[in-house]
Amino acid sequence: MFRRRDPRSWARTVREALWPRGGWGRAASYVKHRLRRLPDPPARIGRGVAAGVFASFTPLFGLHFVFAAVFAKVFRGNIVASLLGTFFGNPLTFPFIAWMSLEIGHLILGTTKGHKAHGSISDAFSGAWGDLWFNLRAAFTEAEMRWSGLGAFWSDVFLPYAVGGLAPGVVSAVAAYVLTVPIVTAYQRRRAGLVARRIARLRQQAARRQAGRDGVAG
Repeated sequence: MFRRRDPRSWARTVREALWPRGGWGRAASYVKHRLRRLPDPPARIGRGVAAGVFASFTPLFGLHFVFAAVFAKVFRGNIVASLLGTFFGNPLTFPFIAWMSLEIGHLILGTTKGHKAHGSISDAFSGAWGDLWFNLRAAFTEAEMRWSGLGAFWSDVFLPYAVGGLAPGVVSAVAAYVLTVPIVTAYQRRRAGLVARRIARLRQQAARRQAGRDGVAG
C-alpha cells in the first residue's frame, strides 16, 4: 500500500542523497517554505533552526535528527524546525564542516602534528568499524577483543571533531537564529495581513448580499 511504484536502487538512493532531484537549490527552497509556514512564534522557530544547525556540527552522524530534536526541546525551540535545520549539514557542506572541526579540535587539544601521522579520516573510520565487527564476533568466540582501531578513531577523529565543532557550531547556530527570526516574522505578518484583507472582503460581500435581500424584502 505504501510501497513506491518505482523502487529505487541503491545507486539511485546514494545519488539522490548527494544531489536531490531538482538540485540543492530546490531543496533549500522547500526548507524555507516549510519554515515560514510553521504555526509557531518566530523566536521559537528560530531556536529550532539553531538547534538543527548546531547538531550538524557534531560527529554523531546518523543521529543528527535525534540530537536536533533534543536540543530544540531543551532550548524550547520548534522540533520540526530543528529537523529542517539539520539540512545545513549535507554532502556539500560536510567536508568543510569536518575539516574545520577537526583542525580546530586538534589545535585545542594540542594534537595538530600527531594526528596526521596516523593516517586519513577514512582510515580511522575503517579501523573503528573493523574493531566493532571483530569484537562483535569475538563476543561469541574465544577470540580476544581488540580496541586499537576504536582508540585511534576516538583520539584522532571523534574527540577533536566534537571539541572543534563547538565554536563554529555555536556561531552558525546564532547566525541561523538571527537570519530566521526576521524572515519568519515578515512572512507571518504578510500572511496575517492577507488573511485579514480576505476576511474583510468576505464580510463586505456578505453585507452587500444582506443589503440586497433587505432591499428586495422592503
